[in-house]
Amino acid sequence: MPDPLHQYREDGWTVFPPDPAVAAWAGACASVAREMLVDPALAQGYRCDGTWFAGVNALENDATGAVPGRVPPLSGAAVAFVRGALGHGDVSWDRAQVSVVFPGYPRHGAEDTEASFRYRHTRCAAHVDGLERSMPDRRRRLSETHSFLLGIPLGEAGEDEGAFVVWRGSHEIMRAAFAEAYAGHDPADWFGIDITDPYVAARKRCFEVCEPVRIAPGMGAAYVMHPLALHGVAPWEGAGMTPRMVAYFRPDAFAGDPARWITA
Repeated sequence: MPDPLHQYREDGWTVFPPDPAVAAWAGACASVAREMLVDPALAQGYRCDGTWFAGVNALENDATGAVPGRVPPLSGAAVAFVRGALGHGDVSWDRAQVSVVFPGYPRHGAEDTEASFRYRHTRCAAHVDGLERSMPDRRRRLSETHSFLLGIPLGEAGEDEGAFVVWRGSHEIMRAAFAEAYAGHDPADWFGIDITDPYVAARKRCFEVCEPVRIAPGMGAAYVMHPLALHGVAPWEGAGMTPRMVAYFRPDAFAGDPARWITA
């Protein structure tokens, strides 16, 4: 296994092989996730004509990553990595996204324009987390300064079945673009600045020079991605019929110091 911190810094992510602590958490969480898929209160989580359950912040876990009485607290090698190597020893876990990709993803949903649907197919809907399209004319601004992304598979699926995709080295291109765009501005004001043009230009550059890599480990494994890395979900191209379920955590430890989102 490559050095996790070196790979994280160079590539923008690192993958941890299966370990018992993560497997125990994932197995318990998978049971909860399957119940969520048929919960009428969460029906609005379905996108792409029912081929993706977005499940944003849908897991009712506490700050330890546990769902009391159902899922144990988070632990294992990936958790030790973010606490130690990345310096987030006191990390408080946000409510996880439970993302479920179904065979046939993506189909054209009501939320898609023709352009966004085409982008899902050709570029895996690639994006950097924490940018919100709420400004006039769908312009982008910073809304959350995530510390990292932790992905924990809740089942088994192949690389051609809705895999997570990361553009290798894209975090450094995005880092440079955001640093230039925010230069001279008080970090407290960053959340109101239109970042659309430098973001789109940097994204285009990533597509030109960075390799897209599919990340699709199985149960018990985990992956940690840099918060500035460009990533998305590949179309479902395989013959498998078991949905891909993944829990994603994105703690926001930099909200009080947005500059660390770029410099960390």
